[in-house]
Amino acid sequence: MESGAYTQSGDQYPVQFSVEYPDRDLDRLTTAFRIIVAIPILIVLGAIDGGWGSWGGGGNGEWVAAGGGGILFFPTLLMIVFRQKYPRWWYDWNLELLRFENRVAVYVGLLDDRYPSTDERQSVSLEFPYPDAKQGLNRWLPLVKWFLAIPHYIVLGLAAIVCVIIAWFAILFTGRYPRGLFDFVVGVMRWGNRVVGYAFILVTDQYPPFRLNP
Repeated sequence: MESGAYTQSGDQYPVQFSVEYPDRDLDRLTTAFRIIVAIPILIVLGAIDGGWGSWGGGGNGEWVAAGGGGILFFPTLLMIVFRQKYPRWWYDWNLELLRFENRVAVYVGLLDDRYPSTDERQSVSLEFPYPDAKQGLNRWLPLVKWFLAIPHYIVLGLAAIVCVIIAWFAILFTGRYPRGLFDFVVGVMRWGNRVVGYAFILVTDQYPPFRLNP
């Protein structure tokens, strides 16, 4: 699906996220030393982000930059409030950066043993619509979205970290990521991406649901 081609249907939230389940034996060696093996790509991601603050959910850390590298939050907020515009290339940057961040998070979270690509989508799918800033977004809501999302920050995170630790041992002994744990961790990442799309990337005014499923 091409960027911006997503159309909402039923009760689906505009931000859609999924990860293909690896129905195969995973590499136990790279799983055992995943944090060490991931250092180079984490350095690359950090060099791109270059932000001033962070918010993390489910092992999926999102950096929000005032300008320059990282997610373009503050400039987008200003454009929506004062001009009711969302520059298309800012949208494209935010979408592709968030996709890259999620590929790294999926790798660190042991959901895939393929090294994260800087451009290929691999097993991770993330889509959200290009917003009509004039007709589809409230121009003043971006000023408080980060505050309205506080209940989500409190709920997200800890349970997914515990599940990843359990999965680490499961992969080392069986070579497989237990499907129930996999779906739960992906659900937490999906939830986290919805919050980022609402509060920081500002592509929708629809408040994120408190749920893990699509």
